[in-house]
Amino acid sequence: MMKSAWFNRHEVAGAFGDAGTDIPLLVGMCLAAGLDGTSVLVVFGVLQIASGLLYRMPMPVQPLKAMAALVIAQQATAEQLYGGGLAIGLIMLVLALSGALDRLARWVPHCVVRGVQFGLGLQLAGVALTKFVQADGARGYGLAALAFLITIFLLASRRFPAALLVFAVGLAYAFVWKLDLRHLATAIEFRLPQLQSVSMEAVLSGLVVLALPQLPLSLANSVLATQKLAHDLFPERPLSLRRLGCTYGLMNLIAPWFGGVPACHGSGGLAGHFAFGGRSGGSVLVYGSLLLLLGLFFGGAFDQVALVFPLPMLGVVLLFEALALVWLVRDVSNDRTQFPITLVVGVIAVGLPYGFVIGLVVGVGLWHMRHRTHLVSPDA
Repeated sequence: MMKSAWFNRHEVAGAFGDAGTDIPLLVGMCLAAGLDGTSVLVVFGVLQIASGLLYRMPMPVQPLKAMAALVIAQQATAEQLYGGGLAIGLIMLVLALSGALDRLARWVPHCVVRGVQFGLGLQLAGVALTKFVQADGARGYGLAALAFLITIFLLASRRFPAALLVFAVGLAYAFVWKLDLRHLATAIEFRLPQLQSVSMEAVLSGLVVLALPQLPLSLANSVLATQKLAHDLFPERPLSLRRLGCTYGLMNLIAPWFGGVPACHGSGGLAGHFAFGGRSGGSVLVYGSLLLLLGLFFGGAFDQVALVFPLPMLGVVLLFEALALVWLVRDVSNDRTQFPITLVVGVIAVGLPYGFVIGLVVGVGLWHMRHRTHLVSPDA
């Protein structure tokens, strides 16, 4: 029997902690590649539910960001997206089962993982401030300011969870200013995911176009940084890289056949759920159930339904998710060796193309060079 703590108001509030990242990416991919909204939402929701039940902590599922960016920029097709998902799923499963992920973790120092999280936090903050908060002009700035004040004053409240009030205000705004109830009524239709066939040609093409650019970010953030953050937030619940890699791989070996987008775990999503109140798998279960219901009954009009919610308010939620990641660097801030490497990795990650892989390589190189120099130094 599940504990009641899984479904209290704080878990419900935590359920919205990652929406600012997920929803725009899902909508963007649906529009750019002509994906079936029902398939995308139902599969994504089911994966959330499975993750919540398996990990029993707020371990959400997120779209693969590099793949999503390439699809939205129309540099890849839907078939390549499904093929890329299968390719990266197989790669990650092999890395996990072979023990390569554990060897990688031993080689990558703590400060480099913090740098990856720092860079991701800066990147998400930039998207929140430049893309979302500015989306509705002067009215959008007002909404964002209101959401920011609500979150600041209620973030630590156990009685009135901030995210619930922010989303309540956003929904009220959408109903008054944006939502066409007649259109909404006509959009209600029960639909099931569409099965997909994926050719070997699509897998090979997806490997080159999508999976290889995505792999460094996945290794750094979806696996290494996520395990580190899970240990920071839930030290009493040990989480192995092997387990994370296996669930990552299996998700992507299953989702494409049902029209789902490639997905991963992520430190940003975990930080977002935790920041807004998630402490168990309940927040992820609530989030997944909402997406599942939206897909089953509103999947045909998902892009229209999702976009009625004011983007500036989603931007504020995304901003606090970003700040939660940036704040993690405090544990290396007083270390004169580690902190500069963390900053270098973070700046490279956010500032250069393929910055996460370049930052990872540069950070590991700087750390091992510094360590080797320290070992041979006569003052050591």
